[in-house]
Amino acid sequence: MGQVRVGISGWRYPAWRGTFYPPRLPQRRELEYAAQHLTSIEINGTFYSLQRPSSFQTWRAEVPDDFVFSVKGGRYITHLKRLQDPRASLANFFASGVLALGPKLGPILWQLPPNFAFDAERIAAFCAELPRTTAEAARLAGEHDDKLKAEAWTEVEEDRPLRHAIEARHASFADPEFAAILGEAGVASVVSDGGTAWPAFEHLTTDFAYVRLHGADELYASGYDDEALRRWAAKVSDWAGRGDVVVYFDNDAKVRAPHDAQALIALLGGDQADRSP
Repeated sequence: MGQVRVGISGWRYPAWRGTFYPPRLPQRRELEYAAQHLTSIEINGTFYSLQRPSSFQTWRAEVPDDFVFSVKGGRYITHLKRLQDPRASLANFFASGVLALGPKLGPILWQLPPNFAFDAERIAAFCAELPRTTAEAARLAGEHDDKLKAEAWTEVEEDRPLRHAIEARHASFADPEFAAILGEAGVASVVSDGGTAWPAFEHLTTDFAYVRLHGADELYASGYDDEALRRWAAKVSDWAGRGDVVVYFDNDAKVRAPHDAQALIALLGGDQADRSP
């Protein structure tokens, strides 16, 4: 059986204070608290802008030793450049401090916009540029340009495999060629539940599965009832028979994400009590 990690997409949400987070918990301790109740968190601030190495170092220090972060790739690469000529932008992304997470660095997520139709040549070219190990990522980070305003981080403590996942949201990605390209490249196709907002693909293209649950009915808002969670638990258990699985709840608007994540952990037989950095 592969390892299963379940968590949330982001952790800084004002509506969670006094609901998921205990009253009067200092904001600076929210990540620490969330990490004691979950097994992974998806860092989504990296989607909006390049972060600083000091931020990644701080996040790493605030979570348990066995904790893992997934990191969301920048929208400049996926939404503005739409994966074209990505090398310089990838270099800046990895030089921004991602590698400072060390052994707590998990998969890298590349979320495509809903109006991005399948382009086999572009997807294959992008996958070919992705570093497959942390050492490769460090070498790529060394090619950063002056668009990286903060200090660059181009070091690795040890060379480890680096996983990538692509979240497609356009119906044209149902094309079997998409799964074939990702399978050859060793990149995961994200299982993305967005209700009726976009199609759901369940291509298993590599040795791990990456799942994003954005809301059972209302995007980013509605939760998953017991029946729905049991269905997802069954799927996750099946996929874990083939390799590792990461699951992130992104239905944050009505404070459902952390509670749904804890419920799924319980269904999968996990125990998240008393975990500390």
